[in-house]
Amino acid sequence: MADIARKATAHWEGDLKHGKGTVSTESGVLDGAQYSFGTRFENGKGTNPEELLASAHAGCFTMQLSALLANHGHTVESLDTQATCEMVKDGAGFKVSAMKLVVRGKVTGSDQTDFEEHVRQAADMCPMSQVMKGNVEITHEAILE
Repeated sequence: MADIARKATAHWEGDLKHGKGTVSTESGVLDGAQYSFGTRFENGKGTNPEELLASAHAGCFTMQLSALLANHGHTVESLDTQATCEMVKDGAGFKVSAMKLVVRGKVTGSDQTDFEEHVRQAADMCPMSQVMKGNVEITHEAILE
């Protein structure tokens, strides 16, 4: 049995190109958020699975980094992470090929080299990174302000 289990649902109506759907989360943060072919492949208004994956990875990674820094005696004033999820054509479909993490941090008691090492460790340790390992190239950039 899992220590933690989170749920989300998706509802879809119609074919791929003309259909539309909604996604919701158990917490209610997403409640009928619209998605479609247009939001996924044509920058239409709404969300898409890759944006949600990038958001989940940014949040998970940033929390892991915060924990590592605090565990090593650093004081975190702020961490801001941008995650970019990239897809490429793969045969008849697409696949997620890369996740790029760029984190800016205001951290007391850390220098650039130390910060970069903590970023590397967090990128390896966070559960969302673990899910992608071996299938998605994960890169990271650390900017200490």
